[in-house]
Amino acid sequence: MLSVMDPHLLRTYVTVARLASFSEAARELGYTQSAVSQHIAALEQDLGAPLLTRRPVLPTAAGERLLEHAGPLLLRLEAARADVVRMADAPDHGLTLATTPTALGPHVLAALPASGVTLRVLPRDEVPAAVATGTADLGLVDGLAAPSDPLRLPDVAPLTTHGIAEEPVCVLLPVTHPLAGRTGLRLGDLADARWLDAPDTGLPLAHLRAANGGHGFRPALRCDGTDVRTLTALAAAGHGLTLLPRSAALDVPGAVAVPVTDPRVVHRTELVHTGAPRGAAAMLTDVLVPPSAAAAPALASPTPTRGDGRPEPLAPLSKGTSRS
Repeated sequence: MLSVMDPHLLRTYVTVARLASFSEAARELGYTQSAVSQHIAALEQDLGAPLLTRRPVLPTAAGERLLEHAGPLLLRLEAARADVVRMADAPDHGLTLATTPTALGPHVLAALPASGVTLRVLPRDEVPAAVATGTADLGLVDGLAAPSDPLRLPDVAPLTTHGIAEEPVCVLLPVTHPLAGRTGLRLGDLADARWLDAPDTGLPLAHLRAANGGHGFRPALRCDGTDVRTLTALAAAGHGLTLLPRSAALDVPGAVAVPVTDPRVVHRTELVHTGAPRGAAAMLTDVLVPPSAAAAPALASPTPTRGDGRPEPLAPLSKGTSRS
């Protein structure tokens, strides 16, 4: 009969592997170095394989394989604990909203409460984890998708998602670029251009490759962080192209936003939560995802415009979808 892996031993192993040191891991975890060594020995005995070399401290092949599983397993445990605590938790403490920088479109900004909100701007992959582990009440994620298609999110915990907005995407070009005068661009025609690699700010190049059959879009410059203004300034200065939702690409000094006409893709924003939102989180969810959303048609691309040429406010898209 197989034994159940002890999560305390697993957490100790992950910490030792990350820090490459038994003593540093003991200090971070609040254990003695002897206790850390005992944890690793017990886990190795349980699994029947050495997980670490000792000098230097490095994962073995079996240890590397265990690390692939350990992160999601420990995150799931944290998410389960946070979910139960949330259910038993009492008072409403306001609202903590985790979001990517380009998920804060006009529809969302107009719906935010006037006070009591803590906004955490995070890299895309960290937003679902923040919601799952309870460090955020709600999350806003975004990405490139076919119209009405859901986003692919990291599998961190059972989450409920609501599509709340879709809008056209634009390539941001310097005003001096040869294609700046175009009324539309085919994404495939730009596969060999210079691109900015800013996965946590602009739409990730991996999304562009997926939309183009899996090739092209090599980066000319890497931009880490979540500052949209820095990204648009780099594009305007000619350091590379970037793909952004139209609302983020318009009115950038020294740059022109040209819509993507092929393939037919949109910038999609989804609201993410666990369980049933309460308090301020429930009120914001009700505003962004009203009961009539299930019957509302998905936004088409391009978005309808008013008489002055400005886009109409983005409308909710779909009812919640549970993802486990």
